[in-house]
Amino acid sequence: MNRILNKIKEIIDSNIKLYLPHVKTSDLENDGAIYYMNGKDGTEFEWYVNNKLPPFMVFYNDEANLGAIKLLLYNDGGIVVYIYDEKGKKLIQEVNTHFDVNETDIFELAVILRNVADDNKIWDADIESINTDIEVDDEKLNEFKENKKYYTAMKNRKIILNLKSYVSKKITEEGWKVGYMERNEPYNEQDSGWSFFAGNEDDEYTSDVKNIELIYVGNVWQQLDSDIFKYIDMASRHKTYSGISRSL
Repeated sequence: MNRILNKIKEIIDSNIKLYLPHVKTSDLENDGAIYYMNGKDGTEFEWYVNNKLPPFMVFYNDEANLGAIKLLLYNDGGIVVYIYDEKGKKLIQEVNTHFDVNETDIFELAVILRNVADDNKIWDADIESINTDIEVDDEKLNEFKENKKYYTAMKNRKIILNLKSYVSKKITEEGWKVGYMERNEPYNEQDSGWSFFAGNEDDEYTSDVKNIELIYVGNVWQQLDSDIFKYIDMASRHKTYSGISRSL
């Protein structure tokens, strides 16, 4: 098995012994097998959008089948381990650590996992069952690197979703959809630069701060108007973009 996966196994086993000493091996699915959870988004998506590999997980062996351990390995070698007690119902510990390993080796593991697992439709499998003792050639490495361009828009979306925007109360309180949206220079790291209006506000209305709310872009998208992202994506392709309007 790949040496990084062996290290992951060591970290998970040590955390189970430290934080879940009362949990028997038989209490865990397949006697504590570690599963590579690539079935939701896939290796490339996680790597380029979330800067990590899909989670590595150990599950409780019961009907609910909740997680006991979740380990996240980031592309810079950072590791976060979540430990769950009470059959997976309670998070009891979060451990942050770092791999003493070259980032190139982690990248090569991502390529291997994409090729031997995702490409062969092997999803959420026991890492012991995945043949990772292989060499990856330059062609596979370059293909993985080239595919980064397909995830740029998705990564930008994720970043924007977690930033704040200015939203007219015509939208939040009166129920109007977004009729006009524009992006200006952000004020700070938490500001997306986006402002959303119904399109029927006058200058007097928009100049009154009482008529504007500060809301995460993700909340605007999920709760107020799901159409905004096709315009945000369009804007990202035009460097001279200043605003987009649509009919109400």
